[in-house]
Amino acid sequence: MASSMRNCLRVVSADLTYVNEFYSKTPQKLSKYSWFGNVRLYQFSVPEDAVFVRWLLTVIRGSGFNCENQNIAVHFRAGAPPVIDPILTAFPNSTVVSLAYNLTLTVRSGQVNNATLFNVTQPVSGDWFLAAHLPKDDGKIEQQGLPSCSYMFQPQMYVRRAVDTPILMANIPLTQTLTAPVKLAHLKYALCVCLHVFTLGSSSLGQSSVFTTNCSGVKPCTISISNPPWNAWMQVTVETSRPNVTATFSISASSTVGCKPLSIPSDFNTSFSVVGPSLGASTNNASSRPGIAPTGAASNTSEKTCLWNPAMFREDQDVLSVRFALPNGNTSVASQFPTVLTLDLHSTTDSGGVLTVQLDLNTVARHNLNCALVFVCIFSFAYMCIAFVQGYSLEVNSSETKALLRIPFPDAALWYLSLQTICNNSDDCANASAAVAVSAGLTACIDDCGPHGECRLLRTQSYLYAACVCHAGWLGWGCSDSKNALPFSQQLSAALLLTLSNLLFVPPVVVALHRAYHVEAAVYFFTMFFSTFYHACDQPGVTVMCIMDYDTLQFCDFLGSVVAVWVTIICMARLQEPVKYVFFMAGTLIIAMAMQLDRRGLWNLLGPVLVALVTMVTAWVYRAVKRHHCYPPTWRRWVFFLIPGVMSALIGVCVYTFAQTDANYYYTHSIWHAMVATSVVFLLPPREVHMPPWGWPAKLCGYRVCRSQKEELYTVT
Repeated sequence: MASSMRNCLRVVSADLTYVNEFYSKTPQKLSKYSWFGNVRLYQFSVPEDAVFVRWLLTVIRGSGFNCENQNIAVHFRAGAPPVIDPILTAFPNSTVVSLAYNLTLTVRSGQVNNATLFNVTQPVSGDWFLAAHLPKDDGKIEQQGLPSCSYMFQPQMYVRRAVDTPILMANIPLTQTLTAPVKLAHLKYALCVCLHVFTLGSSSLGQSSVFTTNCSGVKPCTISISNPPWNAWMQVTVETSRPNVTATFSISASSTVGCKPLSIPSDFNTSFSVVGPSLGASTNNASSRPGIAPTGAASNTSEKTCLWNPAMFREDQDVLSVRFALPNGNTSVASQFPTVLTLDLHSTTDSGGVLTVQLDLNTVARHNLNCALVFVCIFSFAYMCIAFVQGYSLEVNSSETKALLRIPFPDAALWYLSLQTICNNSDDCANASAAVAVSAGLTACIDDCGPHGECRLLRTQSYLYAACVCHAGWLGWGCSDSKNALPFSQQLSAALLLTLSNLLFVPPVVVALHRAYHVEAAVYFFTMFFSTFYHACDQPGVTVMCIMDYDTLQFCDFLGSVVAVWVTIICMARLQEPVKYVFFMAGTLIIAMAMQLDRRGLWNLLGPVLVALVTMVTAWVYRAVKRHHCYPPTWRRWVFFLIPGVMSALIGVCVYTFAQTDANYYYTHSIWHAMVATSVVFLLPPREVHMPPWGWPAKLCGYRVCRSQKEELYTVT
């Protein structure tokens, strides 16, 4: 491990070559926030030699009426997607978060767009993520296709790179001439600088690690950083307050390795053979486990040994699913110096899940911990929880033998678990040791979102991440916030309203059969059946019953609703039977195709309605002109049937389009069911004169139904 240290520094000289690069992302439509799936996530790659980054954040307002001032939230984070909480929910227990840096863009009512610049100097190299969204979802259900105030967001990144930075070797001074106000360098460990203002570190906004020292009048000017980040360049800026003065300075860097990690050799085959499917399997013989130093081993090791470093086993199980384990499950933890475990989450794809660490104090060593506890620090980039890193802590003792910690969207880096026994001043506790079972892994969501949510795998271009979508009013990253949760009685009431309201389609079925409209009756029954079971399957919480795949139920419900309207209006046109059935079949096929293309599109309903109305009006006008009389001919038909039916349909459409919200959906959608079923009863035409009730002829001829009296007029005797 000590061999991986690199004692080198890159210094920006006066004759450096700077290269400018531009990156852009495709504009995306913003959504109101209710869960993390509503955000638009963008991924940028900042090169290692970048000295300056500028983002151009552009918001474009789409078509809409009476658009008021609108705020757009943009969140920034380096290394992993930003952890955000715009609606102030409670995070699950044992979950630690550091909310991302954010800013607010405002589009005024008279503005068409908003362009904002955001600068970061000395940026951390690697992946940067931007997340943008509108404010909290107000619950209004907007019909797709209607004009609304929409907003498009597009980020663009400008990068300035220093491409020919000289390299400063360890303990070899390098003389440079400062003629520009800014000089940059990349470094990994301690260094010494002899000039005016000296800045060390890189900026990652909310977790910046930048140290500044004023070197005016100080000769030599030095700065030391203990425990710097591993395997990463650090940026150094040297600047002078007098821009027109040329200054010459000497810069040197050195690093000191205070100790070396100890990893006792173990048999390769034995280490791998004991790794089983269950994470954290333990053994009682802690002192004989391979790769783990026994108690009191400090006396037999080198004086420079200051930590134990057992090897960790990584197993990739699935997308966003990784398991880490020790060969035998346990590791020895002493008070002399820490035991450090390494979790390799360096892959970019590992940052889209949840890092979970669980500790279990082995009962064998509890008698040594009556006056001590095992302290655990979890952090990335460096071995100790000081200086450049913000660590997370855990502890176990004789009374609390288990501990759990979860970190959403962990940084894509090497993570370190530092375990050490912390004692009081008593002599009995000085050499206390423990055997601790460590379970660690990466999962897609926290506890798979629990019983009140569903874990969804999301994607932005090639980057995969996961988030919880919650049901029945539950909120939060793990669907554990119950402040708006629906009680069981309300869930049951909603399910009964949406399903039983479909029974109002029984009267249209009966009326259609009585008037000999058998095809129409079959369509109404199809609509009633699938609407009932679709809403039974679409319920949140525990009141759910699905008789088949959800997507199939939804498709059949949407198809049946539109086809029911289509066949009703075509039936009102009173076309001849061959023509009418051609319209029925052709219209149904086209509607099914449109549903497959865009299930919630406005024109899926509006298009068939307009075509059917034009067909009906054309047929009515033709009959009126031919008969020289208004059609339908009787005023009773208009007053008692057509006008009430049209009014009922209009009320249903208005409620469905303009009044539905998440809070009143159960009531308004049930009203929609009732109004549509009522309008069918009023609008369905009366029975043909030559057809008997229920439409069945008086006699049967073999296996076919005989034609009605209308056909018998043409029979030759």
